[in-house]
Amino acid sequence: MHMTRRALLGATAAGAALSVAGCGQSTGNASAELTAFLNRLSTEILREGPEYATMLGVSEEQAGGRYIDRLSDRSREGFIRIRGLTQTALTDLQAINRDQLTGQDAVSYDIARTSLESQIAAAGFEFGNGATSPYVVTQLTGSYIDIPDFLDSRHPLTSRDQTDAYLTRMSLFAQGLDQESAIIATDATAGMIPPDFAIDGAIRQLQSFAGLPPGQNPMVMSLLRRLPEVTEIPEADRAGLVSRAETILRDEILPAYGRQIEALRAVRGQASHDAGVGGRPRGAEMYEVALRNYTTTSMTADEIHNIGVELIGQLNSESDAILRAQGLTRGSVAERVASIQNRPGQLYPNTDAGRTQLLADLNTQVVAIQARMGEQFTRLAQAPLEIKRVPPTIEAGSPGGYYQPAALDGSRPGAYYINLRDTAEWPRFKLPTLSYHEGVPGHHWQIAIQQEAGELPFFRTALSFFGAFIEGWGLYAEQLADEMGVYANDPWGRLGYLQSMTFRASRLVVDTGLHSKGWSREQAIDSMMQATGDSRTAITTEIERYSVWPGQACSYMVGRQAINRMRDGARTTLGDAYDQRGFHDTLLTNGATPLSVTETLVNEWVARVQAG
Repeated sequence: MHMTRRALLGATAAGAALSVAGCGQSTGNASAELTAFLNRLSTEILREGPEYATMLGVSEEQAGGRYIDRLSDRSREGFIRIRGLTQTALTDLQAINRDQLTGQDAVSYDIARTSLESQIAAAGFEFGNGATSPYVVTQLTGSYIDIPDFLDSRHPLTSRDQTDAYLTRMSLFAQGLDQESAIIATDATAGMIPPDFAIDGAIRQLQSFAGLPPGQNPMVMSLLRRLPEVTEIPEADRAGLVSRAETILRDEILPAYGRQIEALRAVRGQASHDAGVGGRPRGAEMYEVALRNYTTTSMTADEIHNIGVELIGQLNSESDAILRAQGLTRGSVAERVASIQNRPGQLYPNTDAGRTQLLADLNTQVVAIQARMGEQFTRLAQAPLEIKRVPPTIEAGSPGGYYQPAALDGSRPGAYYINLRDTAEWPRFKLPTLSYHEGVPGHHWQIAIQQEAGELPFFRTALSFFGAFIEGWGLYAEQLADEMGVYANDPWGRLGYLQSMTFRASRLVVDTGLHSKGWSREQAIDSMMQATGDSRTAITTEIERYSVWPGQACSYMVGRQAINRMRDGARTTLGDAYDQRGFHDTLLTNGATPLSVTETLVNEWVARVQAG
C-alpha cells in the first residue's frame, strides 16, 4: 500500500475529524486536556493537508476552514513551518500528565507521542520530504505523480463550487510543481541528488504526461466526463469550463512541467548511479531514522538484514516441496517459479479485455473471502471495496498494487489499485495473495474497521497510519488466508503466497543492502531475482522504489513477524482459552498503533481473558 507521501505532522499521513468520542476511562483533567489536544492536532493536520481532508470527506469545521480549493504547501518554507508546528504539538502533549491517563487515553497519548517524535526526527533532515522520502521528485514521488490522479479520482465534482475549486486546484498544481523544482536545485547544492535512474524515470514520466494532446489529458478528460453530472451547471456553460481547464493546462501546468524537467536535467550531470542513501550527506544517520520511522522498532539494519536471509531460506524450502510434488525438480526454486509464470494458462492477454477479466477475477476472490470473515473477527468492516487499474499515465513508475481508504462520509468506497502496465507481471497464481493483502482481510479490512471504530478518538480512526502495523497486517492477512485453507486444492496459489512472502523477506535483505551495506542497484536486482524468480522488469521497478524510499520496504515483514510473535505468546499463555477472533479484534478495533503499543494492548487483552 502507499498513501499520501507528503507526511503531515506525524508518522500519520492522513486527516481526521474533530468530534472526539468520549475517549477513555480517566478521571481528572488530564483526560479532558488530551481530548482538546487531539482535537487541535487533528485540525492542524487537516489544515496542512487539504488533499487528505478531501479524500476523507470531512466538514470544513473539522478541517479548520475551507479546503476544497487548496493544495498542500510543497515549498521548503512550508516543510520548515510544519516541522515547527509538529515540535509545538509535541511540547503541548508533553505538558499533559501521562501518569493520570488510563485505558484508551493512555494508548492515544502514546500513539500521538510516537507519531510526533518520529516526524520530528525525520524532518531533522532538510532534504526532499525528510529522512523517509529524501528526494522531492523521482520516478515515484512528486506532485506530478499524486495530483492529476487526486483531481480525477478524489476531488468531488457535483456542484458549481466544486467545479470552480477544481480549476483553482489545477492552477495551484502548477505552483506546487515550481515549489518542488526550486527544492531540486537547493538540495543539489547540498549534495542531495537522486540516483541517475530515478531522475531519468521522472523525466520520462513528466515528458509523457506533457506530450498528451490537451483533450486527452486526464485532468481535462476528468472534467469532460464528470461535468454532465453537475446538474446546476447549464449545458451551455460546460464547454467554457472545459476550455478554462485547457487554458490552465496550456498556460500554467505544462510550462511548470517544462521547468521541472529542466530542473531535473540541470542536476542530472552531477547524479551518481549509487542507489542507496549511505553515501549521501548524513546518509547512515538518515537511514537509521527512516528505519525507526517505518518499523516503529529500534532494530538495526544488520538485524533486519539477517532476519531476511533466514526467512528466504525457510520459505524457499517450503516452495521447493510444492514444486517437487508437482514434478518440478530441476533448477533453483527461483528458476522453477519463473518457469510457471510463462505457462499458457497462467497469463491474461495483455489487452484491455485481458485486463478487464483480471479485475473481474480479483473481485470474485474478494467476495468469496469476505463471506468467511465472521470466522476470524467479531467486528466486521462495512465499507465497500473497489478494485481499479493504476492510471496508465503513472503506471510506469508506480508499485504493483496500493490501497486508498474510503471517504469517512461513505461517499467513496475503499479502493485497491493494481498496476496493469503488463499483465505478464501478474500470472494467475500470484493474484489471490495480492487481494488478501490489499483488500480483504488486508488493508481494506483493517483500515475500514479503524475508520468505523466510533469509540476511539477521530485522531486514531482517521489519522493513525503506522507502516509497520499496516503493512505487517497486510502480510499477516496473506498468511491468515492460507491458514483458513484457501489454497487447500490450489498448490499453485499456495506457491504464489509463499513467493509473496519470499519477496517481502527479500525486501529486508535488499533495502538494508542498498542503504546500509553499499550495494549497487544491480546487486540488489540480482539478489531479489535469485530469491523470488520474479521478472527483471518487475524487480527493477521495486529496487528503484526502495532506492528513493529508504526503509519503507522493511515495514512489511518486520510488522508481520511482530504480529506472529504476539499471537504465539498469547496462544502459549492462554492455551485453550485463546480465541483468535478476540486476538484479531484487539489488533484492529484499536486502529494502527506503533508495535510497542500493539504489544501492550495484546498483553492487556491476554490478562483480561485470564481474569475471566
